[in-house]
Amino acid sequence: MNSTALTASERSTIDAGSWFSKLSPALRNDILSRASVRRLGDDALLSCRGEPAEEWCGVAKGAVRISSVSLSGKQITLTYVEPGTWFGDISLFDGLPRTHDATAHGDTTLLVVRKPDFKDLLSKHAELYEALLRLNCRRLRLMFDVVEDLNTRPLASRLAKQILLLARSYGVPQGEEEIRIGLQLAQEDLAQMLGASRQRVNQELKGFERDGAVRVEPTRLVVLSKDKLLAIASK
Repeated sequence: MNSTALTASERSTIDAGSWFSKLSPALRNDILSRASVRRLGDDALLSCRGEPAEEWCGVAKGAVRISSVSLSGKQITLTYVEPGTWFGDISLFDGLPRTHDATAHGDTTLLVVRKPDFKDLLSKHAELYEALLRLNCRRLRLMFDVVEDLNTRPLASRLAKQILLLARSYGVPQGEEEIRIGLQLAQEDLAQMLGASRQRVNQELKGFERDGAVRVEPTRLVVLSKDKLLAIASK
């Protein structure tokens, strides 16, 4: 990869990624040397469910929306791949088609490693197998957490937890306590991620506003008190 293809901020995001930063310098350099930079506009389609897997990607800027289509034909957002995160390796391992649609959310910059290069990296770096195994174990634990939350926590608790996670990944400090979530989200998107209706999420957000935990702006959320959100999330 030509290092000048990424901006300084984008390269810093990749280097600081919680998974990527723990790899050896030799492996990080080899991955970067094989990666190409792809810039996508908002809502640009990266891959579709059912397609063969051909790429492994790291998010350097923006986000990637992972979604599915319901039986009624409605697009449902499942999660967002945040900056510094790598994804797409599972289908490259098992050889099965992509399980979901992947779309750019906002202006997005990706590092893209083609399948032959991914396979070559695996053959030359045993470390990559172990690192990806740890990464997928973490994904599995997070999935179990989500399932547990859906079955044991009330919506208010799950919503507060989700807002805190978004603030950690996309938060922009605004003074001493305020944190503006940079990811543009409609309440419908939040509802889909939580397995709830938009109306119920709207009601809970109004309650958070009355309690002084958040401020709701058009397509944006501002965290006013992390402590209050933590208290709600722990219920």
